[in-house]
Amino acid sequence: MEACVFDLDGVLVDSEPVWEEVRREFVAEHGGTWQPDTQSRLMGMSTPEWAAYLHELGVAMPADQIARAVIEEMADRYRLEMPLMPGARETVRRLAAHYTLGLASSSPHALIDVVLDESGLREYFVTTVSTEEVGRGKPAPDGYLEAARRLEIYPKDCVAIEDSSNGLRSAYAAGMRVIAVPHPRYPPAPDALALAWRVLPGLDALTPDLLA
Repeated sequence: MEACVFDLDGVLVDSEPVWEEVRREFVAEHGGTWQPDTQSRLMGMSTPEWAAYLHELGVAMPADQIARAVIEEMADRYRLEMPLMPGARETVRRLAAHYTLGLASSSPHALIDVVLDESGLREYFVTTVSTEEVGRGKPAPDGYLEAARRLEIYPKDCVAIEDSSNGLRSAYAAGMRVIAVPHPRYPPAPDALALAWRVLPGLDALTPDLLA
């Protein structure tokens, strides 16, 4: 392994509960109807994809306005309190001493920047990719392939750190070795988890020795 490519939401920052709360409230306040499978479907979608989906749920606003309003609310929440996952800072610093680090996230760059700046982790990542910069969101491999291209490292020589079903599928489709760190509240589907090379109980178990 030459590089580690991290997902952001659910891996480094415990953002899925915040995303769910913000988008659920937004849908309710703007005349839409939240469905039982909405949260699982949203996980991994790019910004244009999830904004269009919220419009389909009945939000009577153009998708670009939906995206802008939700992202602004998310940024405000992050600045008020940054919900980093346990061990996130330590894990990034530990692996950065041995591997090139990249990030491939479904979050827009505006939120990626807030997280990395507020957490003090920006300096450790050689590149960051948002799926808003590529053709398709997760589970398509586009984001991970773009991260590998920018790092100038073959995907097969990268390990991806993921938590969600669509994220695991995306990294696997890109040809990366995948480590799953499932979120206890939003566990991946069994078929997606089966794609993982390793399944870890938390970031503290992610060490250079494991990758070696």
